Amino acid sequence: MRLDTFQRSHPSSYLSGTPRPASSAGPLATSRPPRLRRPRPGRAVVGVLCALVILFIALAFIWSRPTIGADDAALARAGSPLTGGTIEHVSATGPHGRPIPVTVSHGRIWPRVVLAPNEPVSIEVVLRRPGWISWLAGRRVSRRFQLRTPSAAVLDRYVTLASGSPLRLAFDQPVVAVAYGQPEHLQRRALEMPRSQITLAHPAEAGSFAVAAVPRRWESLPAPTLVSWFPAGSGTSAVLSPRPGARISPATPISLTFSQPVAAALGGALPRLHPAAAGSWHVTESHTIVFRPRGYGFGLDTPVTLALPSSVRIIGGQPASSFASWTVPSGSVLRVQQILAQLGYLPLRFRAKRPVPSTPAAQESAAVNPPAGSFSWRYGNPPGSLRGLWQAGEENVVTRGALMAFQNAHELTTDGEAGGAVWRALIDTAISNRRSTAGYSYVTVNEGSQSLALWHDGSVRLTTPVNTGIASRPTEVGTFPVFEHIASGTMSGTNPDGSHYEDPGIPWISYFNGGDALHGFERASYGSPQSLGCVEMAPGTAGKVWPYTPIGTLVHVE
Repeated sequence: MRLDTFQRSHPSSYLSGTPRPASSAGPLATSRPPRLRRPRPGRAVVGVLCALVILFIALAFIWSRPTIGADDAALARAGSPLTGGTIEHVSATGPHGRPIPVTVSHGRIWPRVVLAPNEPVSIEVVLRRPGWISWLAGRRVSRRFQLRTPSAAVLDRYVTLASGSPLRLAFDQPVVAVAYGQPEHLQRRALEMPRSQITLAHPAEAGSFAVAAVPRRWESLPAPTLVSWFPAGSGTSAVLSPRPGARISPATPISLTFSQPVAAALGGALPRLHPAAAGSWHVTESHTIVFRPRGYGFGLDTPVTLALPSSVRIIGGQPASSFASWTVPSGSVLRVQQILAQLGYLPLRFRAKRPVPSTPAAQESAAVNPPAGSFSWRYGNPPGSLRGLWQAGEENVVTRGALMAFQNAHELTTDGEAGGAVWRALIDTAISNRRSTAGYSYVTVNEGSQSLALWHDGSVRLTTPVNTGIASRPTEVGTFPVFEHIASGTMSGTNPDGSHYEDPGIPWISYFNGGDALHGFERASYGSPQSLGCVEMAPGTAGKVWPYTPIGTLVHVE
């Protein structure tokens, strides 16, 4: 083969100087370069269309969901999506899954019950999609919306007012109703339209109001916030709750709100209370300090005073000063009777409909507001005169005698009066249920028959002839509790003729009315008026009667 013929057959190999490998056809076979495939226009269009379909389906799911959002008056607002549809069902639940009945009007969701401010609510809206899209996205779709019912807060709780200026309160959002006044007597006021600021009349130059407000008419009032106002330019001033001079309970907290922060007002000291009650002071707000009693607190039937540094003026007292006082009332007669009956000092039982808890605070509260219940006689045959003397809920000699017996057993002054110390002892004994073991005695003296009968725990234990007072010094008729009980003593006085007598060593004396007493006395006979007002018995008999007539025992003379 000629060279030029080979070059024409293999030009690339010739030019590069690199021989090409022989093909299977032989050493002189040639190969053609591959041809590139051009994309077909139809496939690109299909890809774009698929992407558009997927996007359309995604948008169909998104655009066909119902809309839910907040509303300026209703609980929430629900609407149909761009694709249309009908809202089939709306439900709402509160805390712990509590169902909240609602109604829907023009897309606005209204609660049919009163809700509390700041209450978490979950709303579910179920939408029925229209036919043209339901085949693609589904016939129904639901959507949930979480919200909290709105609440409003006072922006400034410590207000300084110029003389004669009204009290203006600003809230962090418009409110439709506000209540204000003392915490236990709030006055609710509905506003014609939502407002962020309201004006209140104030009765004094300084004081405190409890204030509560709501942004929605279907909301209940929240716990009130204490707002205090002070006169301008008066130095450090304070308002008290409860107000000075009020009646308080033993467990009533005492709150002091100052016109400046607590540390600046008190200089690191604490207010002083008298009497010193169990409890402690707590700074609850930047301007407020509160004393919270513990245990028996201030006690019943007790005056309470508070003293502040002389630089602080308490506004609202009469006159304004650094001191304030309150009174703790005594407990009721009915509660005295209930406790004495439960402890065995009365000839009656008491059964409460609901037991009073065995805590000082609960017992002190029951002292002022006694529990409902009923009394019944412990014995089936009490003397008729004793029955006639008893009256539940009213002062009577039966109660006074039982209280004197209690006082004597607890080493208190035996005056039959329930003061602070007596109430403390009554409540302490009721809590520990330390019952009397002495039983109940009742002595009847009959001046007609000149006889004495001793009734104890349901039966007559002894009868005996006695000598009562002579005509010029009769034994007074009535019922009297024994107030002094001594085994022996000297009795002295004035005889009808004006002479003085003094008889030492008189045995088994139980004084019940002034100088009149049950006692032993040696006489030639018994059974006729011979004394100067006392009830005389033979000494041996008097010795048997005396153990049954301790302080508080009733002696009925008829």
